[in-house]
Amino acid sequence: MTLLENYIVRHIVAGLLIATAVLLPLFSFLDLIEQLDDVGEGFYQTKDAFLYVAYLLPRRFIQLAPFIALLGTVVGLGRLAVNLELITMRAAGLSPMRISYTVFKVGVLLLIIMAVMEQVVAPVLQQKAIAHRAEALAQSTELGTDLGTWTRDTNQVLRIGESPQGSLMRGIELISIDSDDRLREHLFAEYAEIKTESEWELSNVTLKIFDNDTVETSYIDNMRWKPFLDSEQMATLNRPAESLSPVDLYEYVNYLQETGQQSDAYELALWRKFGGALVTIAMVLLSVPFVFGSVRGGIANRLVLAGITGICVYLLDQIVANIGLLLDLSFPLVALAPGLILIWLAIAWLQRLA
Repeated sequence: MTLLENYIVRHIVAGLLIATAVLLPLFSFLDLIEQLDDVGEGFYQTKDAFLYVAYLLPRRFIQLAPFIALLGTVVGLGRLAVNLELITMRAAGLSPMRISYTVFKVGVLLLIIMAVMEQVVAPVLQQKAIAHRAEALAQSTELGTDLGTWTRDTNQVLRIGESPQGSLMRGIELISIDSDDRLREHLFAEYAEIKTESEWELSNVTLKIFDNDTVETSYIDNMRWKPFLDSEQMATLNRPAESLSPVDLYEYVNYLQETGQQSDAYELALWRKFGGALVTIAMVLLSVPFVFGSVRGGIANRLVLAGITGICVYLLDQIVANIGLLLDLSFPLVALAPGLILIWLAIAWLQRLA
């Protein structure tokens, strides 16, 4: 059976590549249209819009993985069904459960690729996209890992040394100058927490006030500061939960819980990353009964049905997540339930075909 299984794997991989080649450029084009609206603002040019979309490709692939898994597997198995090869395989003793096991192995390989991209590739490139867009729009400038991110208003210059997780930042410097461009104040804070768009909490602060030839230095444990950044600039500094890797999300959730802060949105985002993996596996398994249940129909009919199913699953997942956050339900249950239910349905459907 190994020869037949390898043959099925090749067709499924080819189907996944076809689905990726169709869906990823389509959704990237929609991203590009949205970004082109900002061309001409600040220093944001067409090339910046293309670069932004290119940086987001790994993130879009992860988001589309369940649909790619479903459509790609339906394409791969559908070609075998149309050519009556699946019927021949079943006559040779290859059961639907055995075929689904082969499909499952391809799904596991897809999950490994997703996991590597989710932890290593997508967060770095997505955050680069955010930083590059902000720089091109003249909102801030990222000069490098050691130099940090710089932004300013009329008489204040803000430097953020490192923004590793969510709203927690490190190495904050604020330089204030007077109307004659002379240094008036220098503030350094080891940590900063974005409480709201209009308030930051600075910790371990060293404040130096310059008055002619004298310098007055004071040390403050905690202080509140009202930033001069607008809401869009704040969004570039407060990284969205989705842009964080699972490890960073886990560490940040622990930090928020240890300090008695609200962590619901980040905790849900962490569990949804695992939920997305379950949904991807479920989509792979559902593709098998999709094909076996409609052998007499054309492949186009199966693709349409798979597409409708994918949209319904996406909407269901979004609705369940929002309801769970609103009603303060168990986040593991809310994030994992859709995938687990779909896997159960796929297995039950497969058993009926066996």
